[in-house]
Amino acid sequence: MNRIAIIGAGIAGLTLARELGDRAEVVVFEKSRGFGGRMATRQADPYQFDHGAQFFTTKSDQFTRFLEPYIEQGHIARWDANFVEIESDRIVSARCWADGPAHYVCTPRMNALAKQMASGVDARLATRVARIEASATGWRLYDQAEVSLGDYDWVVSAIPAAQAAELLPADFSASSDIGLKHMLGCYSLMLGFEQELALDWQAAFVSKADISWVSNDSSKPGRPDRYTLLVHSTNRWAENNIDLDDDSVTAFLQRELTRVIGLDVSSAEHVALHRWRYANIGRQQGEDFFLDCDQRLAAAGDWCIHGRIESAYLSAWRLAQRLQREL
Repeated sequence: MNRIAIIGAGIAGLTLARELGDRAEVVVFEKSRGFGGRMATRQADPYQFDHGAQFFTTKSDQFTRFLEPYIEQGHIARWDANFVEIESDRIVSARCWADGPAHYVCTPRMNALAKQMASGVDARLATRVARIEASATGWRLYDQAEVSLGDYDWVVSAIPAAQAAELLPADFSASSDIGLKHMLGCYSLMLGFEQELALDWQAAFVSKADISWVSNDSSKPGRPDRYTLLVHSTNRWAENNIDLDDDSVTAFLQRELTRVIGLDVSSAEHVALHRWRYANIGRQQGEDFFLDCDQRLAAAGDWCIHGRIESAYLSAWRLAQRLQREL
């Protein structure tokens, strides 16, 4: 039986592990301490923040079928938020998501789906694959201390494009293509309040500002009742300020949020910031995944299609269907 190393325990990596697990010996390596990648949740008792992906939708039949059992089991629920669009500091449209296509979140936190998917998967958390090299039987993986992580017949990357390009060997047939994929950064500002703010909406898309998203994160199904706001910077502002110190970023985003919503947010009891260097990518042309059967190397992720959770799943699922014919 083939041994497959999958690097990354987000939705793409876990999809690959589940689809290939009955045909190969699969091990998932994840540098973080938890599952989910950008479907992330930050605990800051008594507050909780989904500081990565905010929600997801479904357009394909395959992704819809995949979600159905998790919805039935209560791990995924609709978020029927009162949604507004804000231009600079003015609301220009409003609607309730209950009146349209479903906007889903995981419950009781955004990483819940990944945790469910990881059940039964051989996953090595807090283990960073720093290097791979060819071995007599395939590939040998090493961690940051140059300790061997074992030998594998196949290595499949399910991490952001820039990290995949750095890790996979230069003679991987898709190296040049992956190197052209540019994922954009984003900052997440997390604010927890003792008292609710006087906002009559729960989610807002913002344009003509340096923040792109504001949500009452605590309004999502199954969340703690302590009032929270989650703010995303625009990708452009983050790209231009990706190495700015945290205090300066936090102060700027708080000022910008105050301007946009017209309420002073300096009363926040809890303030935290997260820097996403590889947060998003626009719609892509070309392959949904990359596969080199001669080298026994592959790569998948949302960055192959579009910066969406559904894209991460579909890229990995389609790669898994193709890989099954090689095993």
